[in-house]
Amino acid sequence: MMYWLPWVQGFTLGAGLIIPIGAQNAFVLNQGIRRQYHLLVAAICSLFDVALISLGVFGGGAALQSHGVLYWGISLAGMAFLLLYGAHCWRRVFRQGQAVALSGRERGLKAVIIGVLAVTLLNPQVYIETVMILGSVGGGFAEREKWAFAIGCFSASLIWFFTLALAAARMSRWLNRPLVQKVMDATIGTLMWLLAAKLALGLME
Repeated sequence: MMYWLPWVQGFTLGAGLIIPIGAQNAFVLNQGIRRQYHLLVAAICSLFDVALISLGVFGGGAALQSHGVLYWGISLAGMAFLLLYGAHCWRRVFRQGQAVALSGRERGLKAVIIGVLAVTLLNPQVYIETVMILGSVGGGFAEREKWAFAIGCFSASLIWFFTLALAAARMSRWLNRPLVQKVMDATIGTLMWLLAAKLALGLME
């Protein structure tokens, strides 16, 4: 029997954390614009979300939060990652030449897989959102409700990443215009720095 209320809570909270632009979303967006393995990238992001959310909801979130040093370490690593990613986006804003997403070179499958694994597994923000935040909320439910909450989170991840990849591919001609690319990079870079600032403020509380 599906417990609809925990499912709705999981879907809503999961969407609220996943949809705002982050390193993963930026990578999926760029691959969608390139129309290169974008559905595979969406599938990999969703698959790791399922694994990490499961880890968090079924015990990993509470264990991680109980270790203050580990929490600080992940938060500091997340700040560094976001600052560097933001700087990378802003560097592309001031780069001269053609649009960034379609530079005339096609990324190979191996390079794409390495890239999506990097923005997923080397991105501490992913662990903070899935294992710690979703895990701490989902861990408070009873056993069957935990599954409903987790499935709600899984649904939000699956729907969002595939929607983003397909929409980017469909709008690739417009999104690949140099001016649009620069606006996107500037927006994403600024958001990365704001997220880093948010992590810093959280550590000071």
